Amino acid sequence: AQDLARRLCEEGSDGVVVFGTTGESPTLSDREKLELLRAVREAVPESAVVAGSGTNDTRHSVELSEQAMSAGADALLAVNPYYNKPSQQGLYEHFRAISETGPTIVYNIAARSAVNLEVATTLRLAELPGIIGTKEASGDLDQMGFTCASAPQGFRVWSGDDSKTLPLLAVGGYGLISVTAHLAGRAFRR
Repeated sequence: AQDLARRLCEEGSDGVVVFGTTGESPTLSDREKLELLRAVREAVPESAVVAGSGTNDTRHSVELSEQAMSAGADALLAVNPYYNKPSQQGLYEHFRAISETGPTIVYNIAARSAVNLEVATTLRLAELPGIIGTKEASGDLDQMGFTCASAPQGFRVWSGDDSKTLPLLAVGGYGLISVTAHLAGRAFRR
């Protein structure tokens, strides 16, 4: 993990996400996640380290987020609560609670979580001091464009889908939280 984190940063990534939703994170205990976070933080002390602390349980997400921030995370990545299918108000309350523990990127991936974080809810969240941006993987370019056009200054919209990065950048997006950068980091950076 340390070697991979160093390689990713050397090849152009601004930082890394540890125990996000892609990879082995569903099978790791919280203790193992925190050990991984500490190891990666040690390996890339000058790069951003984001902890994927969102789950479908708000209380557990908050506890894991607190522990991740104490273990050296720079920010948190919190996915829509999967399986539960919360209302927009439920999504707002879930992300608000997590954001009170540290800088939080909300992760909208309706295809995997069975619920879409709507533009209006994202914009409400963007007004909270702890919400710093969104990883947008709804696949809906109109939704991404409306979010970019209406978000407050400083709120970042990252693509959560490698193939949607250029269209998102064209409508004001900030960048990409990538999977493919593991193989083509320099190309994606360019």
